[in-house]
Amino acid sequence: MIRRWFIAGLLVWLPLAATVLVLQLLVNFLDRSLLLLPPSWRPEALLGFGIPGLGIILSLLLVLVTGFLAANIVGRRVVDLGESLLARIPLIRSVYSGVKRLAETVFGDAGNSFRKVLLVEYPRRDCWTLAFQTGAPVGEVQDRTARHLLTVFVPTTPNPTSGFVILLPKEDVIELDMSVEDGLRMVISLGVVTPEDVGVAPARGGPAGARTP
Repeated sequence: MIRRWFIAGLLVWLPLAATVLVLQLLVNFLDRSLLLLPPSWRPEALLGFGIPGLGIILSLLLVLVTGFLAANIVGRRVVDLGESLLARIPLIRSVYSGVKRLAETVFGDAGNSFRKVLLVEYPRRDCWTLAFQTGAPVGEVQDRTARHLLTVFVPTTPNPTSGFVILLPKEDVIELDMSVEDGLRMVISLGVVTPEDVGVAPARGGPAGARTP
C-alpha cells in the first residue's frame, strides 16, 4: 500500500518538477538577451530590480524585427553579405551552414520535413517502429534506383534528436494519421503515451500494410 502511494506521488511530482525545471532554464536563457541592452537601459538600472521573464519578450521582439528586416530587399542583402563572410571562416562555415540547412528543412514552408509520421519495418522485417518523413531524395540518390524513395528518420528513444536516416521505397512505408507531436510523445515516453485511436482500418496502403500477421 505504501509503495503504491509513493509511486502515485512520484507520478504527480516528477512531471511537475521537470516542467518547472525546463521552464526555469528557458526563462534564464532568454533573460540573457537583456545583456544586449546598454547597462543604463536594463531593469536593474531603471527600476532597481530585475523582472523575470522580461528577456522572453525582448527575445520575441528581436526575432520578429530580424525576420521583418530579413524579409525585405535591403535586409536580405545584409543577411547575404553576413553569410558570405561567415562562409569564409572554415569552422564557423561548417557549423553555421549545417544549422541553417536544418532550420530551413524543419521550419521552411516549401519542404515536407517532419510533416508525416510513418510506420516502417526496422531494423528487420516484421519489426515495426515509428519514423518521420524528412523528404524525398533527389539527384544521384534517386537516379541510382528505379523505385520512388523516401528519406525517413528513425529516432532513438527517449532522445528523439538522435537516430538513423534510411531510404525506403514509398510502397514499403505506412503513413499514419497521428500528428508529429503525438509521434514524438510516443517516442519520448518509450511507448507509454500513445495517441487516441483515430478509427482507421488496420491494413493501410502498400504491400507492407496489406500483410496480415
